[in-house]
Amino acid sequence: MNKKKDPRTIAVNAGIATDKAFGAVTPPVYLSTTYSFEGYERPRAHDYSRTANPSRDLLASTLAELEGGAGAVVVSSGMAAVDLVLSLLGPNDLIVAPHDCYGGTHRLLSLRRDRKQFDVLFVNQNDTKALAEALEQFPALLLIETPSNPLMRVVDIQSIVERAKAAGTKVAVDNTFLSPALQRPMQLGADFVIHSTTKYLNGHSDVVGGAVIAADKADAETLAAWANVCGVTASPFDCYLTLRGLRTLFPRVERQQITAAKIAEYLHAHPAVAAVHYPGLASHPGHALASSQQSGFGAMLSFELAGGVGAVRRFVESLSVFTLAESLGGIESLVAHPATMTHLGMGAEARRVAGITDSLVRLSVGLEAESDLIDDLKCALDANHACARNVQQNSKTDPLER
Repeated sequence: MNKKKDPRTIAVNAGIATDKAFGAVTPPVYLSTTYSFEGYERPRAHDYSRTANPSRDLLASTLAELEGGAGAVVVSSGMAAVDLVLSLLGPNDLIVAPHDCYGGTHRLLSLRRDRKQFDVLFVNQNDTKALAEALEQFPALLLIETPSNPLMRVVDIQSIVERAKAAGTKVAVDNTFLSPALQRPMQLGADFVIHSTTKYLNGHSDVVGGAVIAADKADAETLAAWANVCGVTASPFDCYLTLRGLRTLFPRVERQQITAAKIAEYLHAHPAVAAVHYPGLASHPGHALASSQQSGFGAMLSFELAGGVGAVRRFVESLSVFTLAESLGGIESLVAHPATMTHLGMGAEARRVAGITDSLVRLSVGLEAESDLIDDLKCALDANHACARNVQQNSKTDPLER
């Protein structure tokens, strides 16, 4: 009897030593755009790389195995992956989405709704009453993002899936923040798992890509056919690089989340920080739930700076190890200001409803030395704290003495 492989082995071992032509240990990249037919009306397994490519197929099968799905489609970006799932909807269909989802997802859903391609309800999925009312409308699809970007809110995947299935609703879970190293939504009943492979799966900030894994083989085939029609499939070389990055996913995430936990504790105790959003903290409202459905708390966190926008500007411009940039999940540590960067496209009112303030800062913790990262944060935060103390002292000074 064949023992089921550990996911860590799958990530490392996929495609290794399978080359029959030359015995290459690492699977080669197939850059050919077209493939010869054996004869008239006798195509091979591959005929044209937009439709299917050996390098893309290997990455897809690896992701499907890691997530426990029946098949996967690898596309050109994370947003293309979200849009591919949306292609299953029609003009009379409703999608229920998180009110605090990633800004690009919020923008895509809003614009396609405005074009009458489907309808959308943005709902706080931790609000049992609001979610129940949304499901009473029998939506075609429910989108989950947990932990949420950027506020790290956690929702109960299994409970939501059970309620959605009772309404005849399919469920898609964006698993970008945790990856299959820390969360496997299909084990909790999800129909689809979405990834921006740009992030943790690739892990090196040098490839833009996305993927959709389907629990049902027929759904996987439908998505693959539509990806071919639209031409959104990923390039062979991008797939090759992503698979190379995927091989180190588990040790990368393991190390990154250890450092992230230390940083969250440090920030939680700093007087210049008003609040920390990290499910690994016992004080986080989603801590118990995250502990039950995740195998770790990840390396993403966000926090509110005391002092408003001025404090944010001073903070990000004082950092030297963290880089001010969008994206996440790479080996390097990044800092982002959601209100002016990743979630700018949501608009001020949608950000207000979601709770994304102008004082919120998001961190993606990389593989640098923990001490260097904390020292970097300390210098930037201490500069803010000193500035706040000076302002407070000046405000107490007799105006005639100034």
